[in-house]
Amino acid sequence: MSERSSTVPRRRTPPAASAGRTGVAPRRTATTPAPGRGGSRPSAPPSERAVVASRPRMIGLVTVLLLVLVTFAGRLVYVQGITGPQIAQEAREKRMTTAQVLGARGDITDANGVVLATSVERYHVTVNQKQVKNYRARGSSDGLDGAAGVASRLAPVLGLNAAELGGDLVGDRGWVVVARNVLPDVARAVRALRLDGVGVEKVADRVYPKGTVAGNIVGFVNSEGKGLAGLEYALHGDLKGTPGKERFERGKGGQPIPGGVSEANPAQDGRSVRLTLDSDLQWKAEEQLRAKVAETGADGGAVVVMRITGEVLALAESVPFDPNTPGDQATTALSKSVTEVFEPGSTGKVVTMAAALEEGVVQPTEPFEVADRWTTPHGETIKDSHDHGVEKLTATGVFAESSNVGTVLIGQRLTKDQRYHYLSAFGFGSRTGIEMPGESAGLLRTPADWHGRDEFAVLYGQAVSVNALQVASVFATIANDGVRVPPRLIAGWTAPDGRYTPQAPAEGTAVVSPQTAQAVLSMMESAVVEGTGKDGAIPGYRVGGKTGTAQRFNPSGYTASFIGVAPVDDPQVVTAVILHNPRSSIYGGTVAAPVFSTVTGYALQQLGIAPSGAPATLFPATWE
Repeated sequence: MSERSSTVPRRRTPPAASAGRTGVAPRRTATTPAPGRGGSRPSAPPSERAVVASRPRMIGLVTVLLLVLVTFAGRLVYVQGITGPQIAQEAREKRMTTAQVLGARGDITDANGVVLATSVERYHVTVNQKQVKNYRARGSSDGLDGAAGVASRLAPVLGLNAAELGGDLVGDRGWVVVARNVLPDVARAVRALRLDGVGVEKVADRVYPKGTVAGNIVGFVNSEGKGLAGLEYALHGDLKGTPGKERFERGKGGQPIPGGVSEANPAQDGRSVRLTLDSDLQWKAEEQLRAKVAETGADGGAVVVMRITGEVLALAESVPFDPNTPGDQATTALSKSVTEVFEPGSTGKVVTMAAALEEGVVQPTEPFEVADRWTTPHGETIKDSHDHGVEKLTATGVFAESSNVGTVLIGQRLTKDQRYHYLSAFGFGSRTGIEMPGESAGLLRTPADWHGRDEFAVLYGQAVSVNALQVASVFATIANDGVRVPPRLIAGWTAPDGRYTPQAPAEGTAVVSPQTAQAVLSMMESAVVEGTGKDGAIPGYRVGGKTGTAQRFNPSGYTASFIGVAPVDDPQVVTAVILHNPRSSIYGGTVAAPVFSTVTGYALQQLGIAPSGAPATLFPATWE
């Protein structure tokens, strides 16, 4: 079989004669192409003509789509590849916020590390009123939106009235504090609410655990953490921390975005200060002083306890002050031990006796005949505290009996310049340099400004003025072998990293010789054993001291005092007790000496100082 025979037979075109079975040949028209090779191509069907006609439109549409896609792609490349980082940076900057981070304020502690002032973690709850109005209930039971809804949820957490809180939430302010110094657990509860426009800011609240104990010394800070009184004010530059800053991305409600950009400039904490004070002794001194003021009806007073080397152990005030709630008491937040001055009276005779012994114009046993009155060259009369006949007293007896007349008989042997020199050398008329603010220098006029009886009055503690710390320092100088060391309250500093650095003590200045100091100390012991200071005795310890009574002029009245040293055989502690205008008695030996005995006895026990050994060998007080 041939290849052609194996395929389907090709259909043949019937002859023209058989084109139709009816015998009628097809009619040829002018538009009908004749059969044959030279005829025209047959016309396309209508569907084909539609496809052909739509092709330009499709091409145009595709071209437009391609142009749009190319434009979008170009824009996308431009936005993401060229301007994208800049736009992202601008958007991030709009989300960034800056918060100040406070450096913790340093602590104030006593000599044993007992905290007198410290800063604790607290928070302020703040609102952005513009954002609060956008709050939506989001399924809460009350269904309240805006400020009302925020108040209804926030008030129970803060312990506030919802209606009152709602008033603080309405407005156009961007920052309003609605609760101050809330505890950390409250702050966490506020954050958990995730309320629009509500945030918390960390702050440091200053607290004073010992309350009124040493309140006048420690002082207080204001709401911004700035010291306003006491050591908080005087040491502010060292105690305060250096603030830092924190920048972070925030969400719509002002909350930090987890995982967002966060930048921090760390804050630096302040230094902590350790004082020389003993808070237990401070409490005892305050308790005894205030009880005596109430008992005697005095206008006020002060108690100073210090070591002979200058470390102040207590500065008690008669008016309590609580730095936790300064309020109207803020005006009393001054340590009157260093700010209030008065005439020392007979306690100033210590300077006269030390000067006379140092200059060699008198000896402790030199005899004197002492009347109760003496007339100055100007015709003015100087009297003793009570009337008496002529007494045969040694220089020691003059001191022990606190005779004004006898003191003038001894002191007039000193020139005016010598009198002024020793008063100045013992610290009269100049500040001690204590770290407390507002210290008064007192008053010491030069001899050229002494008038009338002043040149004699300065010998027994009048016509001069001092503060309580100044006059206590005089006795410390005698107890310290005649070397004056400026009083101080600061024992040392602790850096934020925990390193403690002791404060270097100031250099001492020799005022009188050790021999003179020892002689005066013995005469002071005679004043307690045989003289006007018997109520200052402390069982088991040898005590030396001096009573004082001085007239006050503004306001009028008297200042009664007792200042002493214990134990005399190994001097450790000096205590000064000052009472202003006591009504029950004007004599320091009666009203002030008992306070000295109690407070100093307590101090000796606190410091672990052993009782005295051998009894005293005293200079004779009288002669025959």
